[in-house]
Amino acid sequence: MIKGLSITPPILGRISIGKVIERNGKRLPEKDDQFTITTQIQSRDGWVAHPYDGDLRQNLNGQKLRSIPIRVLFNAPQLNLRAEYCLFDRKNGRPLCVGNGEYCRRYGESGITSLPCPSPDECTFSDGLCKPYGRLNVKIGDDDDLGTFIFRTTGYNSIRNLTARLHYYQAVSGNMLACLPLQLRLRGKSTT
Repeated sequence: MIKGLSITPPILGRISIGKVIERNGKRLPEKDDQFTITTQIQSRDGWVAHPYDGDLRQNLNGQKLRSIPIRVLFNAPQLNLRAEYCLFDRKNGRPLCVGNGEYCRRYGESGITSLPCPSPDECTFSDGLCKPYGRLNVKIGDDDDLGTFIFRTTGYNSIRNLTARLHYYQAVSGNMLACLPLQLRLRGKSTT
């Protein structure tokens, strides 16, 4: 097996909270207060909606989609939710530096080097552009046994809450996390 290769389940689509809008000739992200389930296909108008999105919205009577029934594939929380610090190249979207708070792998002129990773606040390389980056893989529906939808987040609170809940549910279920029917819920929160 190739060393350092991330093994991930097949991704059928995305779960997002927001969309990309065009303002002053620039494409900018805009937050939303509901989930959107899309395929992996993007058109000129944005990501193409997945049929599950329409199915879940049918029963809402015009309300917003703020809860999605899900299952996870693995009993180990760290296999379902991966989180790390990432610095992305703003031009091509590729990661320049990926770390865990202890060590990082940084792409440079001489290739990839392993260095100490202080944290986003103390990193001199990133100029404040390094963020936590979490990816949660979940199953929606029963059409595909191993296909998942991916929820990406750069929020500390989202990553911390998802990690804590997955660990709690693993403990409560006696290490049978993959057998539990769960819900991904969107809750409002205000910050100063």
